Amino acid sequence: MKLAYMEMASPVGILKLVAQDAALVAVLWEHENPKRVRLAELIEDTQHPILLETQKQLNEYFAGQRQKFDVPLYFEGTEFQQKVWQALLTIPFGETRSYKQIAEQIGNVKAVRAVGAANGKNPISIIAPCHRVVGTNGKLVGFAGGLENKDILLKVEKLQ
Repeated sequence: MKLAYMEMASPVGILKLVAQDAALVAVLWEHENPKRVRLAELIEDTQHPILLETQKQLNEYFAGQRQKFDVPLYFEGTEFQQKVWQALLTIPFGETRSYKQIAEQIGNVKAVRAVGAANGKNPISIIAPCHRVVGTNGKLVGFAGGLENKDILLKVEKLQ
């Protein structure tokens, strides 16, 4: 299956938005490691309705006008990854959670490192807010978009 994509400028660099027919499947970073999220063949489509709506909502987010996204999402991953990614969607805007808290939330308290690995493979950055997951000590750790961008995203949310 081929996937549609478009790129958009943002305060955290160029983002690549990727969708199937009816749902967003990825928000990728400008200097993305191509092995982090594996996708089918991509075809540029700057008129795809899911991509246009995602771009609109991300622009509203960065402008301080949106705290919750409502585009349809489709996550492809293992059952464990799916649990972690669904847990990310429950982190309230402007708040953070530790990897340990996410592990506890999904009912696997010993899986802190596995939660970190799944968080790092989150294909739908920003919208599934992996940037809201921090170390137990509150420090910014591990982020596919880079720690500088993680800091920018958390500051965007603090300003609202």
